[in-house]
Amino acid sequence: MLQPKRVKFRRPHRVSYEGHVKGKNTMVNGDYGLVALEGAWITSRQIEAARIAITRHMKRLGQLWINIFPHLSISKKPAEIRMGSGKGAPDHWVAVVKIGKVMFELNGVSEEIAREALRLATHKLPISCKIVTKEAWNNEVNK
Repeated sequence: MLQPKRVKFRRPHRVSYEGHVKGKNTMVNGDYGLVALEGAWITSRQIEAARIAITRHMKRLGQLWINIFPHLSISKKPAEIRMGSGKGAPDHWVAVVKIGKVMFELNGVSEEIAREALRLATHKLPISCKIVTKEAWNNEVNK
């Protein structure tokens, strides 16, 4: 699973995923991409499941870029514990994804293989996504 190598001692507040993404909304590396149509927290397990689905369908032919990373730790307290006595221990890691974020990019495979690989990845994610090409998406964003 993806997670930061080192973190400081403070546990972070909850970060909102409402609204549109400010940056990282253009495709830089690949020819085909997967764009978020909703905001959500994407866990490291979901990112890994989508990555495996893409690479298995491509049979490791092309190249894959993952543009999201789970920096935010979500803490949880054990069941049946009384209120108080501080915040719980970190339970899992999430990436904050807003509307318009390019999450995955592909290059080096045909369009039909790329579209099918990204379609399989959308089934692993908890949000609705859109499969786009580099020219079409960058023209749409720059309007």
